[in-house]
Amino acid sequence: MLKLLLSLILTGTLALPVFAAENLSFDQLLNQLTRVEQEIPVAPVAAQASDRAADGRYWVTVKAADKHARTRLLEAGFDIVEIEKGSVSGFAGPDLLGLLSSKSFGVVSKVSMADYAARAKDFPSQDAIYHNYQETYDLLKQLAAANPDIASLFSIGKTVEGRDIWCLRINSSVKGDGPSSKPGAFFMGNLHAREHLTTEVSVLLAAWLLEHRNDADVKKYISTLDIYIAPMANPDGSEFDIKTGSYQYYRKNMAKNAGGSRGVDLNRNFDSWWCESGASTYPGSDTYCGPKAFSEVESQNIKRFFEARRNLKTHITYHSYASEILYPWGGNDADVPEEKDKKAFIKIATEMGKLTNYEPRKSSDMYVATGDSADWAYAATGVLAFTFELEGRGFYPGAAIVKGAVERNIKAAVYLLSVTDNPYKVI
Repeated sequence: MLKLLLSLILTGTLALPVFAAENLSFDQLLNQLTRVEQEIPVAPVAAQASDRAADGRYWVTVKAADKHARTRLLEAGFDIVEIEKGSVSGFAGPDLLGLLSSKSFGVVSKVSMADYAARAKDFPSQDAIYHNYQETYDLLKQLAAANPDIASLFSIGKTVEGRDIWCLRINSSVKGDGPSSKPGAFFMGNLHAREHLTTEVSVLLAAWLLEHRNDADVKKYISTLDIYIAPMANPDGSEFDIKTGSYQYYRKNMAKNAGGSRGVDLNRNFDSWWCESGASTYPGSDTYCGPKAFSEVESQNIKRFFEARRNLKTHITYHSYASEILYPWGGNDADVPEEKDKKAFIKIATEMGKLTNYEPRKSSDMYVATGDSADWAYAATGVLAFTFELEGRGFYPGAAIVKGAVERNIKAAVYLLSVTDNPYKVI
């Protein structure tokens, strides 16, 4: 993003005041995202469609009467993106499209990726208005350097392609990956590669907290809590999704699978009813669960992160897009067995729903999907883990959506911090 701003200023395309990167405030970061998007000439999407057309995928609408039908479609390997009454839509390659037809799932329509991209009004011309991997790291580093008494940056581990998964920690007494007895909260974005809005919500949450560090409530949370923010949990996939200058609608990590396909769906790779309902055993599928639970270094890193921090009490993993706040279980139709946990999940999700205008509900009410990170985090460590499906009508909604999404989700995150010391006080 900062490279784009500098280029536009130097060429005269955009007249903005010049700020030193390290002095950018939260408001400046947020407003630049919106203003740049409004002033950059947008290239026609149709001119960018050839890369995606070459992969042979289609945008497909399939009949699905209820969550059980949606779960069966996931197991077949269908990448459900949108849910409507009586149907779902998503991406499918030729092999999967043939399978869906042969099993009488009821294919309503199909559109080639070239045609889909050409008509998608929400497809941006370029990704530079968002933070790519390097820009995300640079901003996190700047935030930590500007607040050395309370902020530090460390890697929770490397990806399959060797990138660090960076995490900003806000703690008034402990730095880096040292242990803490303070109640902890963990915010994580971009587990699915194409969900770039989740990175923006996460990294701007960090910027907001540090800029408002002297507000009475924020100051209290910083002094009494252990706060972690990892904006990009799947940097390999995120970088692949944008590397050509045209989005690839890519979801998974960059693992090399037997048979030549690539990628595992990291949100099907956790050891929570692994690869049962709502996950695919077909490596080419977007919902491929991997050869075994925790087969992927990215999910292993997240596992170790949770297990090493038994002080964690609350967690949000950001996804997009559906405007929903989900809580366990996602991999099972049953409610969580502990009544106090169930009540806390419902109460906290409801309150955060009021702040974001998102719908709170149990994750499996949408469809059953096993191997989910939030399910595993709750089952394995007891943390109250929520999945936020951010707002929008597409994976690539442009910059105009960022300001509202960030502001609403900061309110929800601050509310979660307010209960992190004892989540059960809400009941």
